[in-house]
Amino acid sequence: MARRRERRLSAAETLKRQKDGDDSVSQVGEPYSDRRLISIFVIFFIVIPAVSIVVYKVKFADQVIQTESSIRHKGIIKTDINFQEILNEHSKNSENSSTRHYDYPVLAYITPWNSKGYDMAKIFNSKFTHLSPVWYDLKSSQGSGLVLEGRHNADKGWIQELRSRGNALILPRVVLEAIPGELLKKKKLREKAIDLIVTECKEMEYDGIVLESWSRWAAYGILHDPDLRKMALKFIKQLGDAFHSTSSPRNHEQHMQFMYVVGPPHSEKLQIYDFGPEDLQFLKDSVDGFSLMTYDFSNPQNPGPNAPLKWIDFTLKLLLGSSNNIDSNLARKVLLGINFYGNDFAISGGGGGGGAITGRDYLALLQKHKPTINWDKESGEHLFMYRDNKKMKHAVFYPTLMSILLRLENARLWGIGISIWEIGQGLDYFFDLFLFSVFWMKGVLVNIQRLQVKYLLCSVATHLTCNLGLSHSLRHDQEASHPNIPRVKQAVARIDYTATSA
Repeated sequence: MARRRERRLSAAETLKRQKDGDDSVSQVGEPYSDRRLISIFVIFFIVIPAVSIVVYKVKFADQVIQTESSIRHKGIIKTDINFQEILNEHSKNSENSSTRHYDYPVLAYITPWNSKGYDMAKIFNSKFTHLSPVWYDLKSSQGSGLVLEGRHNADKGWIQELRSRGNALILPRVVLEAIPGELLKKKKLREKAIDLIVTECKEMEYDGIVLESWSRWAAYGILHDPDLRKMALKFIKQLGDAFHSTSSPRNHEQHMQFMYVVGPPHSEKLQIYDFGPEDLQFLKDSVDGFSLMTYDFSNPQNPGPNAPLKWIDFTLKLLLGSSNNIDSNLARKVLLGINFYGNDFAISGGGGGGGAITGRDYLALLQKHKPTINWDKESGEHLFMYRDNKKMKHAVFYPTLMSILLRLENARLWGIGISIWEIGQGLDYFFDLFLFSVFWMKGVLVNIQRLQVKYLLCSVATHLTCNLGLSHSLRHDQEASHPNIPRVKQAVARIDYTATSA
């Protein structure tokens, strides 16, 4: 009995000790939790980046040495740039024009009215997977019903030279200008449209096409009608299937490719005329790439940044869902639009003036006005201001190495490709950004760390922990304002304009 009692006493004593232990744990729980959070922060923001840098230097040491003269080793990928740096460096691209280490598809547009793009396509051919010269229009015709115009723009010699220099696929853009109501409702017209386009690709030995029609159908009101909207989607699918059943002229074991241009949503809530995630799912097996027009966020009536990062992330989230659990194969088909052009907006005297500018225009403004260039952290873009001969204030938004860099890394984090409008409008050293993986490269990490941590995480790694705080509307038409993204007039208020007004 004594032994049993001793056992019971021991059990009771043990229980008492356990209860005392629970009290002690609760007393130290809070400090322990704090230490755990600090440890996670140290590992995530210090240890992992440090290890990444070491691994990069070990694995790619030779490549770093070979590109020591490139832009990222000159310390010019930064937010605090000045006009003279741009004037001095813009034409000094890397000598290595053939290497490409950007892992996702890159589509580049070329326009006949900007001949520089043809030269850039030849020089930097290997940096792209697809090249799309803007050549064709499908129009309504009284006699035959439809006519495909644009062969006179085609340059076979240029195409041959491109193919001798690299492996980028040639997919001319075709714009559907035919009256959509007639085209979609009449089976014979739909079949003729498909035949005209596919036959042209065979005869000219293209690798496929990029089709643009959605924005024009929306303007005609076609997409507001549920029945016509379904017909429109079925036509796109039918055209894509026709290309997928046609052998490529350069490799008969592969089919021709078909890409489709889509616009960003006009509001936080998708409207019937917006291209949405259900449309993406419906077309994914028939379309090889979706060229997403994530630019032209602002206009002369509502001046501001060209493509704010928050808006870009919001658009991607609407289409693909959370970046943590998206379909990687589907995401790879989405090509984030990056503008190589800018805008020069008149912001005084009632505003409403100005418009798009090319790299040549931008350099001329820098040379003439020698402005102070400012970084708008909310949009992730650079801008400067000046006064013209009539003393009217202007605000100029034009892409820079840092603004493009952030968008490239944002695309990489989402696992999506890139589409550039258009390569003839940019500066030569922009193309160096497609040489290597850009986030942990020597010199670039230091410059990116100059940005505020919250801004960097929100704009480049939205899928982590940040709340973007978007408000009710993201319309970018003339009547709308831009939520939580300072308009150009608000940006002006933050900058000492007197320094640039002389």
